[in-house]
Amino acid sequence: MNFEALSRAATEARGLAMDAVQASQSGHLGLPLGCAEIGAVLYGYLLRHNPDQPRWINRDYFILSAGHGSMFLYAWLHLSGYDVSIDDIKRFRQLHSKTPGHPEFFETPGVEATTGPLGQGVGNAVGVAMAAKMAAAHFNTNEHRIFNQHIFCLAGDGCLQEGVSAEASAFAGHFGLDNLILIYDSNAITLDAMANQTQSEDTRKRFEAYGFDTQEIQGDDMQEFLDACNIAKERDNGKPQFIIIHTLAGKGIPEIEGTAKAHGEAGAKYVDAARKRLGLPDEHYFVSKETREYFAEHKKKLLADFARWEKTWEGWREKTPEKARALDDAIDKKVPQDLLEKIPAFPSDAKLATRKAGGEVLQPIAKAMPNLISGSADLYGSTMNYIKESGDFTRDNPGGRNIRFGIREHGMCAILNGVSYHGVFRASGATFLVFSDYARPSIRLAALARLPNIYIFTHDSIGVGEDGPTHQPVETVSALRLIRHLDVIRPADPEETAGAFVAACERIDGPTLLSLTRQNVPMLNEIDVKLRREGVRRGGYIAKQESATLDLIILSCGSELQHALAAAKELGAGTRVVSMPCMERFNREAEEYREEVLPKECRKRVAIEAGVPEIWYQYVGLDGKVIGLHRFGLSAPGAEVMKEFGIDAQHVVDAARSLS
Repeated sequence: MNFEALSRAATEARGLAMDAVQASQSGHLGLPLGCAEIGAVLYGYLLRHNPDQPRWINRDYFILSAGHGSMFLYAWLHLSGYDVSIDDIKRFRQLHSKTPGHPEFFETPGVEATTGPLGQGVGNAVGVAMAAKMAAAHFNTNEHRIFNQHIFCLAGDGCLQEGVSAEASAFAGHFGLDNLILIYDSNAITLDAMANQTQSEDTRKRFEAYGFDTQEIQGDDMQEFLDACNIAKERDNGKPQFIIIHTLAGKGIPEIEGTAKAHGEAGAKYVDAARKRLGLPDEHYFVSKETREYFAEHKKKLLADFARWEKTWEGWREKTPEKARALDDAIDKKVPQDLLEKIPAFPSDAKLATRKAGGEVLQPIAKAMPNLISGSADLYGSTMNYIKESGDFTRDNPGGRNIRFGIREHGMCAILNGVSYHGVFRASGATFLVFSDYARPSIRLAALARLPNIYIFTHDSIGVGEDGPTHQPVETVSALRLIRHLDVIRPADPEETAGAFVAACERIDGPTLLSLTRQNVPMLNEIDVKLRREGVRRGGYIAKQESATLDLIILSCGSELQHALAAAKELGAGTRVVSMPCMERFNREAEEYREEVLPKECRKRVAIEAGVPEIWYQYVGLDGKVIGLHRFGLSAPGAEVMKEFGIDAQHVVDAARSLS
């Protein structure tokens, strides 16, 4: 390793961070300055990657969990030869730039995950590490190892204080993800104060208790860091690796270094003097010819390594064409066009919960989509999303497709994001709907990054019954509907459930959440099977067509659609019933279709759902009425709770007749 060249690069990376934060008058200097030597070793020597092909499937990953230190990452991506120009660095935190305030997946080449909310990147890295283990188990052969990557994650005190990182780290330790190298930037500060004001634990012992191997070094010693990383890479002993690096936050700006002020942009006003002390010229955004030449030569080595891997890849494809096709399909997120046809119709006299229907629907889907994995937060017996005959993911069976996440909803969803970032497997996970509140930050990030996750969340309303208001979602479904780019589908019966699962699989530009019942629901045989299944794909459809001049529209979804249909029989021939299992899908439909389903001329409208009513007013307008809930639930049998709150056909009838 050329220490002289990399020391120079570290100094110049510090200069890029200083200049960018000073120019934007916002940002975080502490990590980019304190960890510059770490970046130099990683990007200038250690990482196996290809700047010309950022999504190369066997690259080493680097995930910046402490995403506020984004200029650290942008500087090293620029120096390494990624499509991040010096002009992009100059536009740090500016409108439509490639260098936003926190790293964003797909926005910047070389950014592996959308991070910023602290701790999320740790969970993402665990997910990537798990997916890499699974990919190796599914696709490697004795002759050809096309997957043998390591996942590096840089996290700070804030990341490790957040509970999500504890959940994910405990998972990583238990399942022996020894391809994970978690680097802890221990700089003794947080945003408000010195770290000892809020923590006194022995973090090293904590991670040893999780099952990690640990090392502790000084962060500005490049040789020591390289040695620690090499040890971590070579161990392969069934333990994830934890390297504590002691750094000086804001290193290079004496006025703030090592203090809480170094965390943000407080040091920006001292940048000019600091640059001189570092030996940088007056020219801002300076990168020396020597540094450019070093990274150009290093890139040649990276491309040579890539070329050697490509020979292995080509040999593997030739020897295992079926595996190659399966991997191509997985990476391209291909879904069989006849997926819906592979799901047998349910008996017309069936009466089962949509969670149970979902478990049955999942089996033919999983057979047709071998890249689909299904996890649960210790609730397979309730969420019913176990893929039969596929085994559990374990240390000894990394090819298993069922993931036992334990009681770690937030960690589960952050890990699912990592699986999707890896890009080979379709990630799905399950828990009770009410516990989506534990996982909401991870779900929101999946939506922001447009990851094709599938959430199978059950026990979706006050129909949960005896478990009472702590377990009965009331505001939850509507709250989730407010997350942009998240499709929330609440199917009404088993056939709509079949359509919902297929719609979730077919959507690859964002996540889908399936909201399923605990209680049995009747088959809605008055609606054609094909219409129920395919109507879900469009979000909303006419479930019952009026047989006279249209006078009234009743809207509903989920277990309450049965009440809308029952009410329509009493309200007369001019009544239309619209099933609205997914508002987001319906709202994306063309105006012509939405007008066909909900013609503006019909202003008499009633909606019913066992949840808060407000979101339904987008469809019923000021003239309409919504039957919903204005309080939390009750502990009693589900049918009695529904009756107590007036979630029934008679209340729909009464509301409709009250409209002028």
